[in-house]
Amino acid sequence: MRALVVYESLWGNTEQIDRAIAAELATKMDVEVVEAETAPVSLEGVDLLLVGGPTHAFSMSRSTTRESAVADHDAPKSPRRGIREWLADLVLPQAMKAATFGTRVNAPRLPGSAAKAAKQELRSLGAQMVVKQESFRVHGYEGPVIDGELERAAEWARSIVNAAMTGSVRA
Repeated sequence: MRALVVYESLWGNTEQIDRAIAAELATKMDVEVVEAETAPVSLEGVDLLLVGGPTHAFSMSRSTTRESAVADHDAPKSPRRGIREWLADLVLPQAMKAATFGTRVNAPRLPGSAAKAAKQELRSLGAQMVVKQESFRVHGYEGPVIDGELERAAEWARSIVNAAMTGSVRA
């Protein structure tokens, strides 16, 4: 089985989560990790797709929210193409298995999620979600990732492996 993990990260927090997930997946399958900015839009040969990004303005980032992160919060980088734009160009093979994750500020009752928005977009493209989307918490905009979240990401990845290998699909 071959998995592709596509992520977007401005401060490196989402990338840390992404790497923890990919490392766990790699114990059972071939895994390629790529930033959304350079990710392919044709997924021939991919059996499982994971997409992750930071939550900005209650959803996936936009060019304006990425620019604002740099201008107002000193984000070290601002990708020209985030997961929102990548998903808009994506061509999915029929019945692609997928899962989504995101990072978000550790604040109670904060609405919206990049993971949920990405899941909705993937479903509209015909993807079959193998597990429920997941959000991982960070301290403030810049991070760091909250203690225990990297371990939780690896645990979530194990649930993906189990679902993908057994053929179960989350409705």
